[in-house]
Amino acid sequence: MHAPHLARASAAILMALALTAHAQEKKPVTEPELKYQAGASPLAGEPMVQSTNPKAPPMTQAEFDVARKIYFERCAGCHGVLRKGATGKPLTPDITIPKGTDYLKVFIAYGSPAGMPNWQTSGEMDEKTVDLMARYVQQDPPQPPEFGMKEMKATWKVLVPVGQRPTKKMNKYNIENIFSTTLRDTGEVALIDGDSKKIISIIKTGYAVHISRVSASGRYLMVIGRDAKINMIDLWMEKPDNVAEIRVGLEARSVDTSKFKGYEDKYAIAGSYWPPQYVIMKGDTLEPLKIVGTRGMTVDTQEYHPEPRVAAIVASHFKPEFVVNVKETGKILMVNYTDINNLQVTEIPAARFLHDGGWDSSHRYVMMAANQSNKIAVVDAKEGKLSALVDVDKIPHPGRGANFIHPKCGPVWATGHLGSEKIALIGTDPAKRKDYAWKVCEMVDGQGGGNLFIKTHPKSKNLWVDTPLNPDPKASQSIAVYDINNLKAGFKVLPIAEWAGISDGGAMRVVQPEYNKAGDEVWFAVWSAKDKQSALVVVDDKTLKLKAVIKDPKLITPTGHFNLYNTQHDVY
Repeated sequence: MHAPHLARASAAILMALALTAHAQEKKPVTEPELKYQAGASPLAGEPMVQSTNPKAPPMTQAEFDVARKIYFERCAGCHGVLRKGATGKPLTPDITIPKGTDYLKVFIAYGSPAGMPNWQTSGEMDEKTVDLMARYVQQDPPQPPEFGMKEMKATWKVLVPVGQRPTKKMNKYNIENIFSTTLRDTGEVALIDGDSKKIISIIKTGYAVHISRVSASGRYLMVIGRDAKINMIDLWMEKPDNVAEIRVGLEARSVDTSKFKGYEDKYAIAGSYWPPQYVIMKGDTLEPLKIVGTRGMTVDTQEYHPEPRVAAIVASHFKPEFVVNVKETGKILMVNYTDINNLQVTEIPAARFLHDGGWDSSHRYVMMAANQSNKIAVVDAKEGKLSALVDVDKIPHPGRGANFIHPKCGPVWATGHLGSEKIALIGTDPAKRKDYAWKVCEMVDGQGGGNLFIKTHPKSKNLWVDTPLNPDPKASQSIAVYDINNLKAGFKVLPIAEWAGISDGGAMRVVQPEYNKAGDEVWFAVWSAKDKQSALVVVDDKTLKLKAVIKDPKLITPTGHFNLYNTQHDVY
């Protein structure tokens, strides 16, 4: 071996040993975190141009295209579309080229305790792919196309004009107890009758619908896919179906509608991961009216960030405002829609990596998780200001959270965590329980990390916590349930996947407890692979006994499911 090659190889071996030693010294990132962060991006299929950097190692166009696809499927969720860094470190050429290919190969192969997956030693990548990716991250990052008003209007379709829609409800369904269930891998949602437990219809949507939201009147259902396609479904039709659709970008997560009195159903809003922006639309047709970019400075170091993704959006009950989470910059925007031509936006500094969240029981305070900062930001929607930043455990992921009355602390809002088994209960009554307000009143132990959703209901005494991303099948295929009046007694484990009675469900995961309108049933998705059978399992909230199993060949990869009444009225 020639001396330069020997030196590089030696450096690589030393680096591997250093990383291994470091991993033993420091607790490594958990498998649930890796599963969550390394999610695929729809941008993998978007055309992008290779920009040749003369200092970077050579790559053919074919190699570049393969590596770019892998990057957006495996890496962009952490390192960002432009590789400027998000929850992961920046990977721009000014950083990667001086490191060199051999160093980067070891880093990609072995990972790091700070959160980099060990792509080669885990078997996810072979040596050839690791070499390809080490050379790719030294190239100039390709930029996906922007998506402005022209592009939005080219995708906008009003399938049924407002004048041709029903003037009254034309079906006999109990709309308030319908569930909208995401069929993740088929690009559909299933509308399921919560009373009869039968599928009403399967409706074509965008890919991997992230959430379902209901208009203030309860008539329209809005769903948004990860590919940024929004479908608007009219629930008054004889058979509910799409009446309008639009793409608001290339990748997205959030949609909601105006709820303040006098503005019911007037506006809809959606936020994009790429491009980093949000758009306000007409609430009955989805016609795009106003696009606002979110690129700007971070709240901590006040450095410019080119890719602050828009995460959760909720509609205020106190003012004509939308509450918009801007992930990478850590800003919560109160977007006043009274006059969208002269838009007024109140910018509230919180903490970086804002993700999901929901309202406290009074609907005055919105609780937003800054997940990689391990904090919950509390915003007073009435006063329009930050009330507190509450330290919780590792990577809070509340969904919309859970509200209940704690025996000691009074009203609390709860979140689980992706990175630990803890469940944090935060006091939410500054008027009557000032000593407990905006503090962790109690930290409860759960089954383990990998929690995505936590749920209760005003009429229930139970708190339900899922763990679908936990590496242990015993945890990922079951649910933990607590008596909120006796939390110290710990949790009971219900074998939800086993109750589904699926003979070959593969790696089943139980996800998202969701109540019916009455608050006496809890629904769970048993999420299996695309080529395996899945199911929905319904449990009696009072007895904790199996009540029903919903199976159908059309229920493919069910994940999120949303009761329309509870979603409309923010009951959780």
